Amino acid sequence: MKQDLRIIKTQENLRYALLKLLKSKPLESITIAELCRLAKINRGTFYLHYKDVHGVFKHYVEVIVEDLWRSYEEPYHKTNYKIEKIQADMIKIFHHVKEYQDFYQIVFDERVPMMYYYLLFDTIRSFMRESVDEALQRAEPGMNSDYLISYQTNAILGILIEWHRQSYKTSIQELNKQLFDILSINSPFRKND
Repeated sequence: MKQDLRIIKTQENLRYALLKLLKSKPLESITIAELCRLAKINRGTFYLHYKDVHGVFKHYVEVIVEDLWRSYEEPYHKTNYKIEKIQADMIKIFHHVKEYQDFYQIVFDERVPMMYYYLLFDTIRSFMRESVDEALQRAEPGMNSDYLISYQTNAILGILIEWHRQSYKTSIQELNKQLFDILSINSPFRKND
């Protein structure tokens, strides 16, 4: 079912306005009035889509994480989940981050409340749960899946935070190679020289 283009445009305008405001003030300080003014919509239109400013932020995180999930899964889909066939240039996570760099700069800013990080963490963690089934089959009996899922979620976020700390200067190709090499260290598919 296709969504009305006016709805899509309104939501995009609100997200853009929210990002712009988040660069100068915390989420808790942003009012619906200033968000509507910057997005060039009226309050009635706002309330058709969201209950409050947090709703706009939460929806934006959902949009971003959905794209992140597709980016994360792409190399697995291309290789029919045969990890040994994944190549560095198949990794798309960093393309995703570059596309949404303004958002990630806000979330990973050290001055921003940790609630942004945890919202992102919890959302990523929920889709990571779906991808650990194979790893759990190879794990030691009694391994707590919650710890494995949190470990993998933080591994992804850790690389993204490091890239943020380096002002996104490392090229996507180099990051793909780095991630590929990291994943290959403990892989049973790594070829010995």
